Amino acid sequence: MAVEIGLLGEVAARVDGRAVDLGPARQRCVLAALAVDVDQVVSADRLVERVWGVDPPRRAQATLSSYVSRLRQVLGGTASLVRRSGGYALVAERTAVDLHRFRDLRSRAMTAAGDDARAHELLAAAAGVWRGEALTGLGSAWAAAERDRLHQERFVVECDLTDVRLRLGQGEQLVAELSLRAAEHPLDERVAGQYLLALYRGRRAADALEHYQRFRVRLVSELGADPGPALRELHRRILNADPALLPAPPRYAPTAASPAPVPPAVTPRQLPAAPTSFVGRHDELAALDENLDRSSRTVVISAIAGSGGIGKTWLALHWAHRYASRFPDGQLFVDLRGFSPDRRPMDPSVAIRGFLDALGVEPGRVPVAPHAQGALFRSLVADRRLLVVLDNAVDTAQVAPLLPGTDSCLVLVTSRNQLSGLISGHGAEHVALDVLGDDEARRLLAARLGPARTAAEAGAVDELVRLCGGLPLALSVIAARARMKPDVPLGALAAELRDLGLRALDDDPTAGITTVLSWSHRALTAEQATAFGLLGLAPGPDVDQHAAANLTGLEPCRASAVLRDLEQASLVTRDARGRYRMHDLVRRYAAETARRGLDPADLDAALHRVVDFYLHTAHTGHRALDPAATPVDVAPPAPGCHPLPLADDLAAVAWFDAEHGCLLAVQDTAAALGRWTVVWQLAMVTTSFHVRRGHLHDNLRLWRGALAAADRDPDPATRVLVHRNVGFAHAKVHRHEEAMHHLDRAVALAGATGDGFLLAHTHIALAWAWELHDDVPRALEHSLKALDVLRAGDNRAREAVALNMVGWYYALLDVPDRASEHCRAALALHRAHGDRNGVAATLDSLGYIARSAGRHEQALECYQEALGLFRELDHTYGAAEALEGIGHPLAALGRPDEARAAWAEAAELFRSQRRDVLAARVESRLARLDHLPQQA
Repeated sequence: MAVEIGLLGEVAARVDGRAVDLGPARQRCVLAALAVDVDQVVSADRLVERVWGVDPPRRAQATLSSYVSRLRQVLGGTASLVRRSGGYALVAERTAVDLHRFRDLRSRAMTAAGDDARAHELLAAAAGVWRGEALTGLGSAWAAAERDRLHQERFVVECDLTDVRLRLGQGEQLVAELSLRAAEHPLDERVAGQYLLALYRGRRAADALEHYQRFRVRLVSELGADPGPALRELHRRILNADPALLPAPPRYAPTAASPAPVPPAVTPRQLPAAPTSFVGRHDELAALDENLDRSSRTVVISAIAGSGGIGKTWLALHWAHRYASRFPDGQLFVDLRGFSPDRRPMDPSVAIRGFLDALGVEPGRVPVAPHAQGALFRSLVADRRLLVVLDNAVDTAQVAPLLPGTDSCLVLVTSRNQLSGLISGHGAEHVALDVLGDDEARRLLAARLGPARTAAEAGAVDELVRLCGGLPLALSVIAARARMKPDVPLGALAAELRDLGLRALDDDPTAGITTVLSWSHRALTAEQATAFGLLGLAPGPDVDQHAAANLTGLEPCRASAVLRDLEQASLVTRDARGRYRMHDLVRRYAAETARRGLDPADLDAALHRVVDFYLHTAHTGHRALDPAATPVDVAPPAPGCHPLPLADDLAAVAWFDAEHGCLLAVQDTAAALGRWTVVWQLAMVTTSFHVRRGHLHDNLRLWRGALAAADRDPDPATRVLVHRNVGFAHAKVHRHEEAMHHLDRAVALAGATGDGFLLAHTHIALAWAWELHDDVPRALEHSLKALDVLRAGDNRAREAVALNMVGWYYALLDVPDRASEHCRAALALHRAHGDRNGVAATLDSLGYIARSAGRHEQALECYQEALGLFRELDHTYGAAEALEGIGHPLAALGRPDEARAAWAEAAELFRSQRRDVLAARVESRLARLDHLPQQA
């Protein structure tokens, strides 16, 4: 069994790729204290001092032995803890510990002198080993000192890497990174010099000179010294506009010979695959090339006469891939679905949220309000060289919120409309697209079928070109059909297509699409034709093989084969994730064939199967993400439906991420089928995912959809549940009045049913909502009511939630005895039921209670364990609160540097979550802490 041990972040271990539980903080500290000296004996006395400090408890040696024994059981495999000559050693490969991998990479980079490309590769790999603050979760004095030492090593590697990147010709793309580093190290001359050079290369010489002056004044005032000769010489060269300091290639130049700049740590690569067999469009490509050097950074590719299938996306992707290397900070892509036959155009906020995910923003750091998400997006891409492709836009209002705020990015927009508002209001350039000329159309067929075949039947090719009217989509479908029948003469295919009675193409370039698709459709087998039609009705923007199998009623392997056949016929396309989608025109035609050709009962059965597939798979994921959540009694799936099992919470999150857009559409499909119970159950089983990922507005959208369904449900319990969740969804996005309206309605309905469980959950929701509104006495009132009802009903798992809430509110109201009593009871119940989220939340409450009573060591242990669990669960909302809590005992115990680090991270999280009141509170504590003496 392979073992990996991580110290450069939270102390963690993985055995055969699976994370293992290393136990409490001091047990993790034992492992860290041995791992820093892997394969070397560390005396027992030294270990005790590293874990407990210079004044350990009497039973420290016995406890140490117990910790080592537990760690042996957890690790096993290729790493072992052995006792040797009065001490212990961790026997493992050096590469099993991330710290030693980091140091080995750094040493190898030092020996690569003269080979900057190799040095860059090694240093970037070394920097990439780090996952966060070293030894996170350990609070001993040794851990604090070791953490400082390790961070100095990291700082040196980061500076070495920057030097290499500057030697490779970079500069402008380093500005944002070096701005932060210069603020963190205001008196470091090496950092100052790197920042000056990056600013100068970014055409910001004035900023560089201003920064030098600020740095010089601060250096003189604080240290009584002038900058060194190297920095003074760099300042002189910038002052004289020395061209030798600039990299060779001009900004966005379409021709460049220098190495491609190294992208930042998070580099999105969202472009779909480059189109094959691209031909022609020379004038349009030249027009796009010109925009690389223009001041306008937005280009609209639109079709003449609003034509679909004319090749807008084909052109945009071909050009984007040609110049992708000119945008080293990455490429963003989104299909805005402006002309989808069965779905509304994508809301800009949904597109922005996808961009934030692609840019590496943690879900818990995404703001709630859409305008704040847009502001965060613009901040992230400012000064970064990104290519943004906005495909299938419907109008200017959809595009405007997605435009970066600076000119460092280039934006390509495709639309069937000219988007004159974008051109006049945002200075966009316009590239109009017409049908392909006859020569270009012939070259396209030759590229797809081979020049020998097309040359041998030039007359048939001419007829196919005429029948397609110059539309790349139609030509692609015809070429795919011809490739699938290599023994059939092209003349026979042209005659077959001509016999369908093609309408004249002069007035409407898209008139031939339906005929070409009809011709291609006739060549499908019955199985393929049925699948093709049903895929046109599939909910959501795309589909994977599992959903397709449930929709079509085929076995998964057979469904995959049919999808591949349709892909070969150019009727569907497959993206890098293995998901299939259709062009809007193809989807519209497919849906029409399904409605015309399938028995209504078969059509309904297919839609019921796919709805049940999504509902039941989401239900499994819901239970994996929140085992203590309110049970959802879903009906058995339709015959032929085969949901996915989803082994654990990680598999659940991955599936929800992939199917998020489809799940939103499935609710509409369920409503159209009149399956009102499914409508509200879909909202129920996606709530845990939406909250965990921060999709709070999507959560509210589904619960609003559930309101209409609840009115049609004869069970009053359903109306209670829906009003309760609609209310809490409103509270989550700070709409207090709407929240109270629905929650009060839920209480009244629950009281009328006499169902104590429903009533208790409604009181819990009310307590949370009142806490969010800063009314703690009313929150306590509702939590006590919930606790009384749950105790009477003997629901122990949910009783633990109410107990912790009561304890927390008592603590806030300064009633410590009752607070501690309720929270300890809650902790025992949560542990008994294996609810890690509940354990973390209760430990956070107990940490607050302990620090309020002046028991700072106890408070620190509670907060640290809570923080570890929150981070394991990717629960950044809870992590922010635990970090705020940790700062108090650290400050009280005379460890201001650690308190400062915890509060700084908490403030950053609160700000990113737009919890501005909490952020301001923490920042005021940081300001007061800055007046305390630094640690020696």
